[in-house]
Amino acid sequence: MGRVLLIGNYGPSILDFYGALIQRLGDLGHDVHCSTPEGGVDLQTALAERGAAFHQVALTRAGMNPLADRAYGKRLERLMRDIAPDLVLTYTAKPNIWGAFAAHRAGVRSIAMVNGLGYAFMSGGGLKQRLARIAAQRLYARATRLNQRVIFLNPDDRDLFLSTGMVSDPGKLRMIQGNGVDMAHYVRAPLPDTPVFLMISRLVGDKGVREYGQASVAIKTRHKEAEFLLVGDFDANPDCISRDELEGWISGGLTHLGQLDDIRPAMARASVYCLPSYREGLPRSSLEAMAMGRMLITTDAPGCRETVAPGETGLMIPPRNTDALIAAMEQAIADPGLRSRMGESGYKRASALYDVHKVNETLIAHLELE
Repeated sequence: MGRVLLIGNYGPSILDFYGALIQRLGDLGHDVHCSTPEGGVDLQTALAERGAAFHQVALTRAGMNPLADRAYGKRLERLMRDIAPDLVLTYTAKPNIWGAFAAHRAGVRSIAMVNGLGYAFMSGGGLKQRLARIAAQRLYARATRLNQRVIFLNPDDRDLFLSTGMVSDPGKLRMIQGNGVDMAHYVRAPLPDTPVFLMISRLVGDKGVREYGQASVAIKTRHKEAEFLLVGDFDANPDCISRDELEGWISGGLTHLGQLDDIRPAMARASVYCLPSYREGLPRSSLEAMAMGRMLITTDAPGCRETVAPGETGLMIPPRNTDALIAAMEQAIADPGLRSRMGESGYKRASALYDVHKVNETLIAHLELE
C-alpha cells in the first residue's frame, strides 16, 4: 500500500468534499496525509479519526502574487520531501498548479482534480480578470504536462482545457461524477407546505447571488407566504457581494442565515434549492439538495447543467438572468405538486449517479489505488 498526500486550498472543504475518500483510502490500507492553509484542532481531530495526518501549509487563496505563490510551492516541496508520498492528489487552482511543480521537483507522481475554474475564467470582466486568465492558462499548461492524470467533474471544463492548450495530452484526461454526496448523511426530509427557497454559496457575484437576492425581493412583494433563505459568508473574491447589497435584500424579505457548519437543517426547511451560478465544477450543494429530495432551479452553465434533468428534477434557466429566475421561482410557487415530483425525481437521480461511494470507486481506479 502507498502514502497519499491530498492538497487543497481551504480547510473545511477537505472534509466536506473528500472525507469519505480519505476514509476509503485508509480502509484500503493507504497512509493518507492532508494539507490545507488552515486547520484547527477540530479539523485535525476529524482527520485523525479517519486515520489521516494533517499538515498546515500557508497559502494566499485570492490574488496572483508570483512571489507568494512560488513560496507556497517551495513549502509544498519541503513537505513532500519530508513525508515522501507515493502520490500527490491536488484540487483547486493553486494547489493544482504549484503542487504539480513541487511534486515534479520532489520526484513524486501527481494527479490534479479540476473541480471548478473560479473568477479568472468567468465570462466578461475587466483587464485584471483577463490578465489573471492568461496567467492561469499558462501556468496550467506547464503544470498539467507534469501530472500523470487530470480529472474533471464536467465536460465543459475538460473541453476548455483542451481547446486552450491547458492540457496538451488528451490521454491524461479522466472524468468523475463530481465529488459525490453521502446519501446516508443527507437524508430525505418532508417538504414544507409553503414555498421556501434556499441558496447556499459564498457571497460572490459569479455564484448568482445578486440574481437570487434581486429575485427574492421582487417575488416577496407578490407572494408574502414565500420564504427566501441564503446561507454563506463574505469572501475575499474580487466579485464579493457588498454588505450594503446584502442589507438591501434582507430589508426586502430575504433571510440570511450566515455560515453554517451543517446545512441539513436549512435544507430540510426548504422546498426548492436555487443555484443560479455562472460556472461550477459540479456543485456539491445541488447534489445535497437532490439527496434530501429538493427540487432544483439552476443555470444552463458548465457544471450546473449536469446536475439537473430539466422538467424532471428541476428547472434550468440562462445564467445572469434575474427575470428567468423569477419566472422559474414563481412556477414552483404556483404548483406544490411540481415541487414534490421534482424533489422525488432528484432524489432518485442522486442515488443513481452521485452516491459518494460509487463516485469514489471510480476515482480510486483513476488514481490506481485499488
